[in-house]
Amino acid sequence: MLIFNPLKSNKMYKKIISFILVLGIMGGCTKAPTSEVSPTDQYATGNYPASMDDVNSVLAACYSNLRDQYLFGFDYLTKMMANATHTSDGQYGAGDFGGFVAINTLSPTNGMSGGVWQSLYVGVKNCNVSLAADDSYAAKYAKPGDLQALNFARGQAYFLRAYYYFQLENLFGEDNLVNPSPTDTLGVPLFIGLPTSLETTQQPRSSIKAVWAQIISDLQQAATLLKGQVWTGNDIARATEWSAQALLGKAYVFTKDWTDAKTTLLNVIQQSGKTLMSYSDYRNSFIGDPTYEFNQESIFELNIDPNSNGDYGVYGGPANATSINGLIWSPYALGGDGTEQSSNPMGYGGNIGLHDVNVLRFGYTLGTYTLVNNPNFDNTKPASFSNPKLVMDPVYKAKALAARSNGTVDPRLYVNCVQPWLDSLQWAAPTSSSWYPVSRPSYIFGDANLSSEFGWGMRKYASLFNNIGNNPEEGNNKYILRLADVYLLYAETAAATGDNATAVEYLNKVKRRAYNYPVDAPSPVDYTSLTSTTSAANANDPVLGNNPLYYERWAELFNEGSWWFDVCRWHLGASEDALYVTARSLNGAPFVWTDKSYAWPIPIGEINSNPKVATQQNPGY
Repeated sequence: MLIFNPLKSNKMYKKIISFILVLGIMGGCTKAPTSEVSPTDQYATGNYPASMDDVNSVLAACYSNLRDQYLFGFDYLTKMMANATHTSDGQYGAGDFGGFVAINTLSPTNGMSGGVWQSLYVGVKNCNVSLAADDSYAAKYAKPGDLQALNFARGQAYFLRAYYYFQLENLFGEDNLVNPSPTDTLGVPLFIGLPTSLETTQQPRSSIKAVWAQIISDLQQAATLLKGQVWTGNDIARATEWSAQALLGKAYVFTKDWTDAKTTLLNVIQQSGKTLMSYSDYRNSFIGDPTYEFNQESIFELNIDPNSNGDYGVYGGPANATSINGLIWSPYALGGDGTEQSSNPMGYGGNIGLHDVNVLRFGYTLGTYTLVNNPNFDNTKPASFSNPKLVMDPVYKAKALAARSNGTVDPRLYVNCVQPWLDSLQWAAPTSSSWYPVSRPSYIFGDANLSSEFGWGMRKYASLFNNIGNNPEEGNNKYILRLADVYLLYAETAAATGDNATAVEYLNKVKRRAYNYPVDAPSPVDYTSLTSTTSAANANDPVLGNNPLYYERWAELFNEGSWWFDVCRWHLGASEDALYVTARSLNGAPFVWTDKSYAWPIPIGEINSNPKVATQQNPGY
C-alpha cells in the first residue's frame, strides 16, 4: 500500500499534470486505434484513478503546491509579507523586491505578486482536478468500503481550495478599499470545475459576495466530510474538520458575520481538544525542532523537511519539496576569531533583517549595546570565542537579561528575534559543530551606527542550526492556523458584538501564555479594557499603543504572514508607514502610503491573457 504524506511527497507531480490534460478533454475522447501507442507519461481517465492510492496521489498536488517558490517555499513570507508589513527591513530594494519594500510602488508587472496569483490558482486547479478524480473513481471503481476514505479526500480538497481562494480574495479582491464606489465590488475569478474549453478558462472577476460564499460553502463541506477523522503517523499533516472550522470562523470574521463567527470559533475552542502550549514550548516551535511539530496548539501546519541532497531549496531537487525562508531571514554569527568584523551569515545574508521599530514595539527600551575590553582576555593566546578581546558592557548586559525575566518587555520579542551577543546560533560547519554567540549583522546592519540602530536578527522561521555552506535548507514547519489565532478572532468577535469582558479575557489568555502565566487565571499582566496600554506605547505607537486587540494580533502572529490582512481590513496602512518611517533600501526617504495598496493589482499576465478581466483592474493601477 502506498504510504501517503501530503506534505512530504511530490512524486506524483508529472502523473497529476498529465491527468489534468487528459481529464480536461475526456468528454470528447474516442478510443485510439490499436496500432497507436499511448503516451507513457499520461494516464487515461478510463482507468485512472482506479484505487484509493491513486485518489490520494492526485490529492498530493493540492498540498505540495503550498511549498511553491512564490508561496511558502520562498518569496511569499520572506520578500512580500515581511517587507509589506515592515517586519523586516530590506537592504535590497531592486526590481520586484522593491514593490514590497515600498508597497505604494507595487505594479501589475511585478513578478512576485504575479507569481502568487499564478501559484494560488494552480492550487485551485489542483483541487478541482482532485475533486474530479474523486467523482471519476466513485463512478467507476469505488467499493462500498471506500466511501469514508473518499469523503476524507474530498474534504481535504474542499478545505485547500477554500484556503487558496481565501488568500486570493484577501490579496486581490476589492474587499478593503477605502470609501468604495458602487462599482467596487469585484472579487477574483471563480473556477469551481475543470475547464472544458479555452473559453471556460477565461472567467471574469466574480463579486466579492460570490467569492466569500464559495469559500464558506467549501469549508462547510470540508468540515462535514472530515468530521471525526484524526490523522496520525505519516498522515498527521492532513487537514481536519478543525482546520476547516477554524478557517471558516476566520472567514466569518473577515466578512463581519459575527453571529456565525461566534458559534463556529467557540466550537473550535471547546470541541477541538486544542490548547495553548506553554511559553517554553511556544518559543521553540518556530525554529525547526521536530519535537514541537504538530503540537496541541497546531490546527493546520505546513510540513517542511530539509532536502537531504543539500542543494538550494526550491531551486534544486524535488519540486515543492522544501523551503528556503530561513536562509533569507538568517541572523549573523560572530566571526571565528571572536570579533564582529569577521561575522558570518547563517544563510543567504545581505538582503533582509529585522526592522528596528519592531524591537521598540515589543517594549524594549534599553537602546543599543556597547562593547568594552574583556578584563579576562589572555593576550598570550589568539582571540577566540573562549578568549574574546571585547565583551558586551556588563552593566548593559545585566539590564538586558533582567528585561527578559522581569516582564518589562513582551517575551514574544525573544520568540521572534535574536539579540546580539546574548542569543546563540549553532554554526554547523561541514566538519565541526559549535555554539557561536550572535553578532550584529555585518552587512544588513553592519554599517549601522549602534548609537541609533539595534542590529537584532530574525528568529521565527530563521535558520539557527545550519549555515548555507553546510545545508541550504531549513526544516521549519509553517503554521497556517493555530489556536492562538482562533482565540484572538473570538476576542474580536466578542468585541464586535458588545461583549467586551469576553473579548478582554481571550486577549488575556493569549497574553498570559506569552508571559508564562497560567492561561485561565488572572495575572499581573492582564489588560483591564480594550483600550489598555500595550507594549507598543514604547514605540510611540498612536494606534497599537492603546489597542490590545490590534497589538495582540501583531505580537502573537508576528512574521507568520497574517498581519498584512489585518492592516488591510482595519485600514492601518498609513499609520503603519508613519510609524516605521523608512527602509534601508530607501536611504532615509519616507514610506509613502497610497490606499490603492489595500488591494494588490491584477497581474499584467492575467490582463493580457484573459480578455474578460482586461477592464477589471483594481482602482489606482
